[in-house]
Amino acid sequence: MNIWKKLQSNKKPFYVLAPMDDVTDTVFREIVAKHAPADLMMTEFANADGYCSPGKHAIMSRLKYNPIEGPVVAQIWGIDPKNYYNMAKDMKDMGFVGVDINMGCPVKDMIKKGACSAMIQNPTLAAEVIAATKEGAGDLPVSVKTRVGFDKIDTENWIGFLLEQKLDALIVHGRTRKEMSKVPAHWEEVEKSVELRNNIAPETVIVGNGDVLSREDGDSKSKQTGVDGIMIGRGIFQNLFVFDAKDKKHTQKEMLSIMAEHIKLYEKTWGEHKSYEPLKKFYKVYINNFDGAARLRAKFMETKNAKEALNLIENASSSVE
Repeated sequence: MNIWKKLQSNKKPFYVLAPMDDVTDTVFREIVAKHAPADLMMTEFANADGYCSPGKHAIMSRLKYNPIEGPVVAQIWGIDPKNYYNMAKDMKDMGFVGVDINMGCPVKDMIKKGACSAMIQNPTLAAEVIAATKEGAGDLPVSVKTRVGFDKIDTENWIGFLLEQKLDALIVHGRTRKEMSKVPAHWEEVEKSVELRNNIAPETVIVGNGDVLSREDGDSKSKQTGVDGIMIGRGIFQNLFVFDAKDKKHTQKEMLSIMAEHIKLYEKTWGEHKSYEPLKKFYKVYINNFDGAARLRAKFMETKNAKEALNLIENASSSVE
């Protein structure tokens, strides 16, 4: 049974950690898996065109994977169907349980290339990419993550079109590309996607995405819309334990300890291959919701390397219970 069907049959809703560029690397996924695992996780966006070029080595870090993370889907993007085919062929051997096609990222540089959410305006290419990926993936399930329109909401046409491609799963972010994340997600459009699925492709699993910050909210939105799964992205920055159904309060000292674990694992995994700076975007995950959090976080943002950060954690931990 493929991973989407397995999750669908086991529980409703199931929960997925969203693919986030420069965030959901193997290190962060391992931290999440250890402390409050999602049912399924996705890699950072990996460029199929780059993967099938002499610059392949630059893409491989995005596909680094440790089995301890649990089931992980490789998310890929690009514009050449042939490269999707070739990259998808390799994903099973690398240990991934599925391939997801990014047709939702709103970043301008990707749009200019005709990739990601630009495909909403180019269904012919979208269909070619999906067909090539499915052929290359073999028995690995193929999914698409997308939005409900480009410049305006167009759920019936665009989502309907994607459902006709007989995908294993469709992840629907309830905003248009133009809206970015500037307006509340249109969950009524996600609900419409479920209705379309029921009529067009009953076997396709539907996952809803947009503004979900807690399990309670996710459960409510699933009940309201009928989606099979819920994807959470930015919500994990507000609560590292968002996927834990029995989430409890964690002390400042506990959070600092997990932060130190994250820093050490990052250094062990990436060494000289990645700079220290990207780690700083995670510090708000660990240093929040206590008196003086903003002040302490500002001190961490001034650190220049992992050693300085770990020393600061040791000092901060010794001053709290």
